[in-house]
Amino acid sequence: MPDDEKAIVMGSPHLEKKTQLQQRAGSLPKNVIKHANDADEAMKAFAGYEGEVIVLDEATSKKLLKRIDLHLMPLLCIIYGLNYLDKTTLSYASVMGLRKDLNLTGDRYQWISSMFYFGYLAWEYPTNRLLQRLPLAKYSSFCIIMWGLVLCCMAATKNYSGALAVRFFLGVFEAAVTPGFALFTSQWYTKKEQGTRVGIWFSFNGFAQIFGGLIAFAIAKGVRLHGAAIAPWKIVFLVTGLLTMAIGALFLICMPDNQLNARWLSPYDRKLAVERVRVNQQGIGNKHFKFYQLKEALLDPLTWAFAFYALTADIPNGGITNFFSQLIVSFGYTPEQSLLYGTPGGAVEIIALIVCGYLGDRYGHRLLISTSGLLTAILGMVLIVALPLSNDGGRLAGYYLTQASPTPFVALLSLISTNVAGWTKKTTVAAIYLISYCAGNIIGPQVFRPKDAPRYVPAEITIICCWVASVCDILFIYWYCKYQNKKKAAFRSQPGYSKLENQEWLDLTDRENPEFVYSL
Repeated sequence: MPDDEKAIVMGSPHLEKKTQLQQRAGSLPKNVIKHANDADEAMKAFAGYEGEVIVLDEATSKKLLKRIDLHLMPLLCIIYGLNYLDKTTLSYASVMGLRKDLNLTGDRYQWISSMFYFGYLAWEYPTNRLLQRLPLAKYSSFCIIMWGLVLCCMAATKNYSGALAVRFFLGVFEAAVTPGFALFTSQWYTKKEQGTRVGIWFSFNGFAQIFGGLIAFAIAKGVRLHGAAIAPWKIVFLVTGLLTMAIGALFLICMPDNQLNARWLSPYDRKLAVERVRVNQQGIGNKHFKFYQLKEALLDPLTWAFAFYALTADIPNGGITNFFSQLIVSFGYTPEQSLLYGTPGGAVEIIALIVCGYLGDRYGHRLLISTSGLLTAILGMVLIVALPLSNDGGRLAGYYLTQASPTPFVALLSLISTNVAGWTKKTTVAAIYLISYCAGNIIGPQVFRPKDAPRYVPAEITIICCWVASVCDILFIYWYCKYQNKKKAAFRSQPGYSKLENQEWLDLTDRENPEFVYSL
């Protein structure tokens, strides 16, 4: 058979009998035998097709990939852009009258910024369990529509306590988006495709920053010239909230829960869509909670290396996301100009994420290539700290360079899709990663103290230190994954080693499956 074709003879969707497994136990780790009784949803795709030969050639795979991209990526990109836009509306509103209207004196603005992440943190693990247990697309759609509704409620707040409550529930409903999108990516794309796709949909944070800045600038200027019945910052929240609800309804209608109920694929193409991700050694979903996978996630050094990165890298993120408008004002620009001048930072983020994602997948070094964005960001923050106040242009350029910082965060997010197998383990690691992300974002605004305005030098030095520590953590993760691959290769090379039929669909974890290879 030609090299560019892959022929699969489908066996029974049921697992081998216990006696057969016992006969082969000597060639497999004990845990594989022990846990081979609760298979993945992918097994359902081939029920009733025992013995059928399915040929998936390269041309068919590419054609199928284009259809998948066409139906999934636009929705994932737009929703993720709105996810970031909804976070940054507070920064825009802070220079459009919100602080005065809600009497946000002292450190009240910092606490409103942080309250979003308290809600996110409180609901992150429960929402990951629900993402595993409930239909993925339907639960995600519910959360998207609800976060749009809650964002609209921000326009109705009249005091500090009301704003705190709205921000808390906004965090609750947005907690499902990032882990849910990571699950969508791992369901539909092979390991070699995931880094680029995650980079693309995450890059819409940059598009959202451009779009949001232009909208906020247009609203602020329009109100200044023509007046309005309500405050301009309230209009910003209403526009973004209603837009989110509309796109959330579209997501509910169009997004499938997995390959098995994709209406835009024929029954045969659904099987091919499942078959093409067999190489991931992960399957497409398992709704059962498995305690041993929870335990493994908590004891896996990679879990805590991911968590450490999310914490240290998102202390800077939490500060910059909520204070970038005020930071630009501190460079000597007007509040209205800050809305407009913040937009090029989004372009830097887009370019950095897409280029690093593409090169990482092409050359097989997602982690090392991603550090280039973070090193660029460190240079940018050094410029902000070192240049004199009179050099407004140079400091603004430094801010733009800091917007390349998310590249390793996105690489690690894609590695949760790629390098963490077992659906209970995957959702647990994603929850821990994003809980740490929340903790960093809660701390971040607190380092921008009012007494340090307008330069915020202590906050800027803190950001540099956090990013340097993050680079060191990325290098450790790279080394550890490479080390684990060598151990697995040595085990597979032992005499008598063999694997189970459809072992890819047994919902095994990355550590217990000898066939699993970590991406770098």
